[in-house]
Amino acid sequence: MSVAEIFETMEYGPAPEDARPALDWIASHGGRFGCHIDGRFADPGEAFATRNPATGDALAEVTQAAPADIGAAIAAARRAQKGWEAMGGPGRARILYALARLVQKQSRLFAVLETLDTGKPIRESRDIDIPLVARHFYYHAGMAQLMPEALPDARALGVCGQVIPWNFPLLMLSWKVAPALAMGNTVVLKPAEWTPLTALLFADLAGQAGLPPGVLNIVTGDGAVGEALVAAPVDKIAFTGSTPVGRAIRRATAGTGKALSLELGGKSPYIVFDDADIDSAVEGLVDAIWFNGGQVCCAGSRLLVHEGIADDLHNRLRARMDRLRIGDPLDKCIDMGAIADPVQAGRIAAMVEDAPGEVYRPATPLPERGAWCAPTLITGLHPSDRLMQEEIFGPVLVGTTFRTPDEAASLANNTRYGLAATVWTENVNLALDIAPKLHSGIVWVNGTNMMDAAAGFGGVKESGFGREGGWEGLRGYVRTGDPGQKLQPVAAVPAPDEARADALDRTAKLYIGGRQARPDGGYSRAVWGRDGRLLGHAGLANRKDVRNAVEAARGAAAWSRTTGHARAQILYFIAENLDARAAEFAARLRDMTGAGDNDARAEVAASVDRLFTWAAWADKHDGAVKGVPIRGVALAMNEPLGVIGQFAPDTAPLLGLVAIVAPAIAMGNRAVTVASQPFPLAATDFYQVLDTSDLPGGVVNILTGDHAELAPHLAGHADVDACWSFSSSDISAVIERESAGNLKRTWVNNGHARDWSRADSAAFLAHSTEIKTVWVPYGE
Repeated sequence: MSVAEIFETMEYGPAPEDARPALDWIASHGGRFGCHIDGRFADPGEAFATRNPATGDALAEVTQAAPADIGAAIAAARRAQKGWEAMGGPGRARILYALARLVQKQSRLFAVLETLDTGKPIRESRDIDIPLVARHFYYHAGMAQLMPEALPDARALGVCGQVIPWNFPLLMLSWKVAPALAMGNTVVLKPAEWTPLTALLFADLAGQAGLPPGVLNIVTGDGAVGEALVAAPVDKIAFTGSTPVGRAIRRATAGTGKALSLELGGKSPYIVFDDADIDSAVEGLVDAIWFNGGQVCCAGSRLLVHEGIADDLHNRLRARMDRLRIGDPLDKCIDMGAIADPVQAGRIAAMVEDAPGEVYRPATPLPERGAWCAPTLITGLHPSDRLMQEEIFGPVLVGTTFRTPDEAASLANNTRYGLAATVWTENVNLALDIAPKLHSGIVWVNGTNMMDAAAGFGGVKESGFGREGGWEGLRGYVRTGDPGQKLQPVAAVPAPDEARADALDRTAKLYIGGRQARPDGGYSRAVWGRDGRLLGHAGLANRKDVRNAVEAARGAAAWSRTTGHARAQILYFIAENLDARAAEFAARLRDMTGAGDNDARAEVAASVDRLFTWAAWADKHDGAVKGVPIRGVALAMNEPLGVIGQFAPDTAPLLGLVAIVAPAIAMGNRAVTVASQPFPLAATDFYQVLDTSDLPGGVVNILTGDHAELAPHLAGHADVDACWSFSSSDISAVIERESAGNLKRTWVNNGHARDWSRADSAAFLAHSTEIKTVWVPYGE
């Protein structure tokens, strides 16, 4: 073929990568691997084959970890943890730096082994995965160095159990291992059953970087090994994988006190407006959905295109699909490699069989051996069609059209997932108007799959919670402060032998949607003072009252769109009106709790001061511009969570209520708050203050009643975005377990007391906001 013919056809000759160094490493271990525990490989046990998905050939035999292996790995990590943390941040930084250099020095070996084990094209492993692995260890070496100065109160959690998926085995290892080690934790990591080899190679070489034995341990096997690790005595679980498994992990860890972060599935929208550069958008789609064969949690798998350009874009996209090169992943000219396992290839085929809409696949032949799926485009779907809602996790792009920007945002948000989104437009005003409207953890403008260690990655809704990367990613690997003393249940004052009522009958109602409401069940309970007087009756809310309060909070969504300045003015007004009634509230606290006059007045004064604190914070919790290595910016924007369900502390009935409601609404959330169970009347008095302070109805909703009875209903409600509990009732496990339904964020006390005299602004800011990372590249 002549040069002219090559330019005419754009055909590529093969450029195969040599697999021998990777195969030689496997052979040097006899082709059989035990778990890597305490700095060395254990003897292989019962084993299974890991295969090259492009050919089906076995690469090695890998041990199915037994309970004894998991126990030994955790014991080794526990022994090593104190010494590793005591090394100090600068000491750990030297070793993380050496690990980054080690990855670079062995980059070709890692890349080839990754491609052999996963089936992804070598140019993706070589040019994307492995450089990002090194970047994460470099970045977190810097975090370890800065820890004593930047995070002086932070301490390691201890031993972290980490479970990673098969689509980016070594990259996911770096995302989890690097921050954990930087903060002084030790790790027991379980790689995916189908793709364990690069994790074993990393552990095998880590000793050359000076990593002490036991700091990183690898246990291999199927899902049963991951399940056992989740149940084991570790201090944190970090999981990346499917939403159903993440939901099961949330339930399994409920009430254990283990820290948890979940990075789960996605059905990310790829929105193309009518002013977009269509050729660039088409090329972006190649990276969005056919990168790694579409086996990417943040893949742009839902194409939403303005109907005026839909036919043109679809035609150009089909022509581009016809030119995709599919074949041997070790060939540097290949665009799309194999699917990670025949099981996954079968799942993809089953999902798209008899698909509605217009289906297009290029005529490119697929190899006869191995696990392969053709790139597929399915257009003309309805937003409710299964393929528009369910994660396929393969090279399948589905789509529909829209007419207006508001419709585009509505379609994009019509999913239970919220990991990533892409916006293509030449109008920066439109891009920055749409980005905040999208319910996702990441938004890419005129690009896709941009990631870096400095920028947080993670989702909302059923895409999980927690972030990986950046300062925000470190939160999941440290603890600050002491857990506090164990809480003892606080009982209501019992009815006296001889009742005494000195005032007119007063039945405090619930506060829902800015109005007082009788409890649906028609029940209330008497609230007695320490001196035997009847202080009033408080309603007993039930699940229908929870439903009504959540509906009211949802209806107040405009509060989340107000400016911080506007929210601050209302919080100052609430403080002003509470201060005007300070004597009345102090008397209420004395009567309910038996507190002394000075203590009661101090609690009211502290409540006023706390309102001022959160009014001050309302317009000062700034985002950040991340130092990512692109010609552009990554904006870390603090956004409200939405509706937060709250169980107020039983002690400090006024200050505790204010201390949890004020930060939530200051950051733009709406609250459904269950008042102190034994001392509810301070809360029902407080809503009279809210009524006179210009707070829109539905922003704060106050229920009274039994915490244990209401906990499953509030925590399990699908329209609640987060749930906090500071109750003395034993409801932490219930809240965490019930939250698994929609995988909402939780913040519970696990039976420990909190010092309500401290604002603890950093903690409340973190739990009241979610970080959205918006990537905006520069240039033509």
